[in-house]
Amino acid sequence: MTYTKPVRIKSISEFHRLRGLPQPEHPLISVVDYGKLEPAPGSFVFDYYTISLKRGVSKMLYGQQQYDFDNGILFFLAPNQVLRVLSEEAAVSQERSGWLLLIHPDFIWNTSLAKNISKYEFFDYSVNEALFLSEKEEDIINNIVRNIGQECQTNIDKFSQNIIISQIETLLNYSERFYQRQFITRKISSHESLDRFENVLDEYFKRSDLIDAGLPSVQQLAETLNTSPKYLTTLLKVLTGQSAQQHIHEKLIEKAKERLSTTDLSVSEIAYGLGFEHPQSFSKLFKNKTNQSPMEFREQFN
Repeated sequence: MTYTKPVRIKSISEFHRLRGLPQPEHPLISVVDYGKLEPAPGSFVFDYYTISLKRGVSKMLYGQQQYDFDNGILFFLAPNQVLRVLSEEAAVSQERSGWLLLIHPDFIWNTSLAKNISKYEFFDYSVNEALFLSEKEEDIINNIVRNIGQECQTNIDKFSQNIIISQIETLLNYSERFYQRQFITRKISSHESLDRFENVLDEYFKRSDLIDAGLPSVQQLAETLNTSPKYLTTLLKVLTGQSAQQHIHEKLIEKAKERLSTTDLSVSEIAYGLGFEHPQSFSKLFKNKTNQSPMEFREQFN
């Protein structure tokens, strides 16, 4: 499968023009009726945030993951991410519907949302990690976006930005709550992901080339599991209370204790063998996690 170079869309006004829509009421924020959009397969990079709820969409690709939006689901896209629409014409038995909320970073500049938007990790999730909404949840989200759309269409005044920002923050907070619900209610698939993560981590430390391969990263493990690093970390936090990086550290300490207690390898040899570039980094991590130096731990077994 070959892909053309993504088309960069720098402004919300440019998006409206390319998709055959009237110019937006406000140049930095817009609510678009998805059902009114002309089909536009291709690859795109946007210079603004996109939040969308869509039904009856065909195949979309984010990274290497393909997804069908046959049901109503919520998807988040941060600026500079690539979105590929494979074949909107192929969609479907049901009528396309939904909305897109487009937010330029300049609209939230110097607000509380500008400082906090990075904490909403679902902007870095892949399409296949989108949020499946219940009917009740969808109603809540739709009502918020309807309010934003109405505010955008009224005469913009000094209160408008604060009101819209507040509505966006409410939307994001509800989305965060609904994602937590999705992690919990999809227990079987979530725990299968946890088992796969632990297996991948175990296999990594069985490698004979760790001296050359180095320490495992969250990015590497996420790619092996066909997921995004942020989604993997959030999933693990919900299921275990620990992030992906904390799990890696726990596994490192477990392997280090095993070698310190059952072999005559030096601390440096153990450090290199676990993928550390510098033994001092290994000793610092070990002390931080166990309140003992590697040698103090080993002395218990002599």
